[in-house]
Amino acid sequence: MKEIKLNDIVFAKHITAEDWEAGLKFYSADDDFIQVGSWNYDKGKELLAHTHNTVERIVQRTQEVLYIRKGRIKADIYDFEDKKIAEFEAAEGDVVVLLWGGHGYSVLEDNTQVLEVKTGPYVGAELDRRRI
Repeated sequence: MKEIKLNDIVFAKHITAEDWEAGLKFYSADDDFIQVGSWNYDKGKELLAHTHNTVERIVQRTQEVLYIRKGRIKADIYDFEDKKIAEFEAAEGDVVVLLWGGHGYSVLEDNTQVLEVKTGPYVGAELDRRRI
């Protein structure tokens, strides 16, 4: 896993398809607004049934996770002053976790398919984001 950091702040994480480890692995810190983990178990593994308790949380910002199902993208990562601090390509099977700052994407292959998951609730484009 590659972390894009500036002044000890993790702006993004790039988890390649090869980074998955055996068992349960969480890539996020406990205080991230979005929690990202992977499973890698053999046949027969059972995970105990459970439900999640109602817990009041304060979510102050949108954080996103992209899963590249097919194709490739280029991700640009920006700091708090809208300065680009990194760019990288993410390919089929990769995961991109966007925690702070800004981001933009370029699709590099036809029929690229990306699943995006982000914190909610969604409050609309005008309140939720600012174009760089």
